[in-house]
Amino acid sequence: MIRFEPLAAQGADAIDALLDTAFGPERRGRTAYAIRRGMAWMTDLSFASFSTENGAMTGLLQSWPIALHGPDGVQTPLVMVGPVAVLPGQQGSGEGRALMDRLVEEAARVTDEPLMMIGDPGYYQRFWGFTAEGTGQWQAPGPFEAHRLLARLSRPGGHPLPHAGMLGPRPVVSA
Repeated sequence: MIRFEPLAAQGADAIDALLDTAFGPERRGRTAYAIRRGMAWMTDLSFASFSTENGAMTGLLQSWPIALHGPDGVQTPLVMVGPVAVLPGQQGSGEGRALMDRLVEEAARVTDEPLMMIGDPGYYQRFWGFTAEGTGQWQAPGPFEAHRLLARLSRPGGHPLPHAGMLGPRPVVSA
């Protein structure tokens, strides 16, 4: 059985330790990190999962506010999903899938912004409808495989996917 809590309730050291265990410390050099550089993750769309056997944090999912910076200067807000991390001993247990189910459900409730990720197209399309169909003219600040750049609407009738541009941090707008 899996228990969820807001990721914001966990300490930064615990989060980094889980991510290092799941992906290794070289994870910080990946393109996803360049896309979201300087941004704080979204507390309402980031979750921690826990083993009900021993209460330890065994997985997490972070979401990030980013934007697609269009060639015309228009910036379209997006929610970048990931990392989805599960400790090696828990992988294959359905915990990552449960974290994604939780995210998709919550995103439909709290945002109109499209969701995007860099991931396995077969897996993420089959369960949650992420696809590379609308991302063919998207660019990223680092290497990526075009078929792994995936997106989906957060809910039917939400903001449409932007056509082309460069993925990057979302500028903070002062009120």
